[in-house]
Amino acid sequence: MPKVLVSDKLSETAVQIFRDRGVDVDYLPDLGKDKEKLAEVIGQYDGLAIRSATKVTEKLLEGATNLKVVGRAGIGVDNVDIPAASKKGVIVMNTPFGNSVTTAEHAIAMMFAVARQLPEASVSTHAGKWEKNRFMGVELFNKTLGVIGAGNIGSIVIDRALGLHMKVLAYDPFLSEDRAKEIGVTKVELDDLLAKADFITFHVPLTDKTRNILSREAIAKLKPGVRIINCARGGLVDEEALAEALKEGRVAGAAFDVFAVEPATESPLFNLPNVVVTPHLGASTTEAQENVALQVAEQMADYLLTGAVQNALNMPSVTAEEAAIMGPWIKLAGHLGSFVGQMTDEPIKAINVLYDGVVSEMNLNALNAAVIAGVMKATNPDVNMVSAPAIAKDRGIQIATTRQDKAGVFEGYIKLTVVTDRRERSLAGTVFSDGKPRFIQIRGINIDAEVGSHMLYTRNKDVPGVIGALGTVLGDLGVNIANFTLGRSAEGNDAIAILYLDEAISDAALAALDNSGKFLQARRLQFEL
Repeated sequence: MPKVLVSDKLSETAVQIFRDRGVDVDYLPDLGKDKEKLAEVIGQYDGLAIRSATKVTEKLLEGATNLKVVGRAGIGVDNVDIPAASKKGVIVMNTPFGNSVTTAEHAIAMMFAVARQLPEASVSTHAGKWEKNRFMGVELFNKTLGVIGAGNIGSIVIDRALGLHMKVLAYDPFLSEDRAKEIGVTKVELDDLLAKADFITFHVPLTDKTRNILSREAIAKLKPGVRIINCARGGLVDEEALAEALKEGRVAGAAFDVFAVEPATESPLFNLPNVVVTPHLGASTTEAQENVALQVAEQMADYLLTGAVQNALNMPSVTAEEAAIMGPWIKLAGHLGSFVGQMTDEPIKAINVLYDGVVSEMNLNALNAAVIAGVMKATNPDVNMVSAPAIAKDRGIQIATTRQDKAGVFEGYIKLTVVTDRRERSLAGTVFSDGKPRFIQIRGINIDAEVGSHMLYTRNKDVPGVIGALGTVLGDLGVNIANFTLGRSAEGNDAIAILYLDEAISDAALAALDNSGKFLQARRLQFEL
């Protein structure tokens, strides 16, 4: 009988699910706070069910000799060292959709609170004052709401806002026009949203692309009198610049549930008039906490008893028999998706995958999931092979899969084509006998390129002097080229280069390549090997 430790507070109903399914369970809800005691006993357990108090570190995992799965009741896994868990062969699961409604409702509640100055009015009235004329609010009716991120939670906020008869604008690079029409929003670019919205709410993860998405420069573009709501992630907004705009009256109010540094004991936004702040309460409702607890118990029991994998962050949904054969192909599929995802800035309408030869006989659901997750990780690092297809469906992205018998010199290959309103971008790859993935075709140009951690892709007209210019520009900036691969379509037409670098190329180096006038495109690429 598998044995599970619940080291944080979970509902009794969730604990009973383990027992009813035939899993031995120890419910010790305070143990997660005692790192030394937890380390002493962790070796006894096959599963560990946690919330946020338990820290699953590399050191803890060293003693987890029997541990097979960590289940996080909730979406955030900042308290779990996923790379260390992967190295130990421990699956990490979460429950990404259990608190979506709760978080969306909190954003709506914060919008009401800042529109009507409810917290300040409550404090004033409790103090025995009757300052009716001081708290003059605004209606939400007929106002324009700008939603940055129209995914799972963002789409729920949109639905609620439309019910309030607000006009809704949405900025989301992965939102298609068809999906925008389906959920009833107007799809716009970020600058348009900033200039037109009366309220702005964020529903995106924190990535390199979204960090400080509301920067000092972006704040200068805001419509005067706008109100800002952030119940997504700290770090999306330049808090200091926003505080200045609030003090100057250019921004009428703000409501924040998340902060750049948490726990937030201080912030530039604290103690400002008409700024509502809460201590990361987005998922803090009885219903949400019960939902994620029940889901994590079901998922962990399923895995420990049947081997079924749901919402895993570090493992594909394949059987043990398939894993040995498919492992290299799953890596290739993810790398192909990541390459195209990092190259694509505009909304994606369709993802088409062709499987040729031996790979066409494999579990294409898992391979498709790896491709889609690779594409979407460029803007959403929290996506995984389980959630990626569902998220793509929500975004209105069409997925098409084609199998074909061996049709080339390779025993098998995968060709990925991503379609946007502006272009189609294609890339193909295979797995050689050494088990290593290779890129074999880019933009229809044949090439033999290994996958490296830090790469530079360039495209240019096939004319003399380009390779020399590439070496000169990078050399002047101290960028070391470890290796490179070249390809061209035909003499005098387009040519491409893949360079392998010791570290990620800087923005300054990319700008220097652009300014040289020699290149049609230069793009930084990074891969998890």
